[in-house]
Amino acid sequence: MKELPIDAERLSALARAHGTPLYVYDAATIRARVRQLSDFDVVRYAQKANSNLAILRLIRALGAKVDAVSPGEILRAMSAGFAADEIAYTADVFDDEALKSVAEQALRVNCGSLDMLPALANARQDSELTKQVTLRVNAGFGHGHDARVATGGESSKHGIWHADLPRAIGMARDLGLSITGLHVHVGSGSDLENLMRATSTFEAAAPRLAATLHSLSAGGGLPIPYRDSEPDFDVKAYFEAWNASRNRISELVGRRLELEVEPGRFLVAESGVLVTSVLGTKRNGEIDYALVDAGFHTLLRPAMYGAYHRIEALTASGSAKPTMVAGPLCESGDVFTRAKSGDLDPRPLPALSRGDLLAIRDAGAYGMSMASRYNSQPLAAEVLIEDGAARLIRRRETFKDLLQHELEL
Repeated sequence: MKELPIDAERLSALARAHGTPLYVYDAATIRARVRQLSDFDVVRYAQKANSNLAILRLIRALGAKVDAVSPGEILRAMSAGFAADEIAYTADVFDDEALKSVAEQALRVNCGSLDMLPALANARQDSELTKQVTLRVNAGFGHGHDARVATGGESSKHGIWHADLPRAIGMARDLGLSITGLHVHVGSGSDLENLMRATSTFEAAAPRLAATLHSLSAGGGLPIPYRDSEPDFDVKAYFEAWNASRNRISELVGRRLELEVEPGRFLVAESGVLVTSVLGTKRNGEIDYALVDAGFHTLLRPAMYGAYHRIEALTASGSAKPTMVAGPLCESGDVFTRAKSGDLDPRPLPALSRGDLLAIRDAGAYGMSMASRYNSQPLAAEVLIEDGAARLIRRRETFKDLLQHELEL
């Protein structure tokens, strides 16, 4: 088993200092992942994976740009110091607030629906910069770690259907918009083969855009190895495939195009550990359970997708036995150790007692960003370890915080 990004002793000390459940992130791991993608002209962070301001500031300091998918994410990006020309807004629809933000800040937009084009044209101010647009293309297929995160094909709401690209190009021109970029995203946590397939869609569309095309975005979806048996993603092969496609398209349009990648999970997932305390143990029939203070309100992925996370004991030792790890919520689905099929997937853990600590690994992506206050549970605290120093980057919510907006009414 790979070592934890932060050692057990330090995680235990942080849990004592800040309580649990507690998210802890390792800045060095994030730096390493950004460096792995440095062959791309632009690394654009998909902040929906983890939008804590400290994480955003760290990634900006590493030279990356940022993607936003809501007005709130636009606000977060700007609060973290990203300039307007470092932010891209990606969506399939505009709400009023998003359209206002995009127009006022003159943000780059990845349009995922034909309906967005007239709305954007009407909202844009009269300048060449604000008339530029990128088209997000649905390549006709999707692939991800789960069917619910495949973002291409007929069953996905995302992107402009590839056969509609000629229509989209005509609409944009009639509206006075200039298509300067193409963007594709087939799914989250996909694989190398499927992530490279979309290059053919771009190569078919590019000749129609020879006069205006300046950038290509390979999107995101880069996987990480959640299981010990899974290999590391082949970043070199991925870049080489997209770079070869970029070179062919550049030759077709007569200029060298900028090549962008848009990772979320890949940059932050492995950096994060969710530390949780054992509240009690029980045996139901032949099954041993450890009940902990984190639940799907803290980390939703296992309940939502049957996602696998490695789980390790930080403070207990001894011979291991198969153990189910479950949270405190009033829901049967509040279990971290079920397979996608719904079958039990216990983990080998030593005998546990109240107060023991467990580490749920690879929780830096889609953990805190998908957290909720279900069962009126306060949100967890977050800590970032950078250059050897640990600092609190989100305080733990109090019960008073849960009520504050309702008490103001």
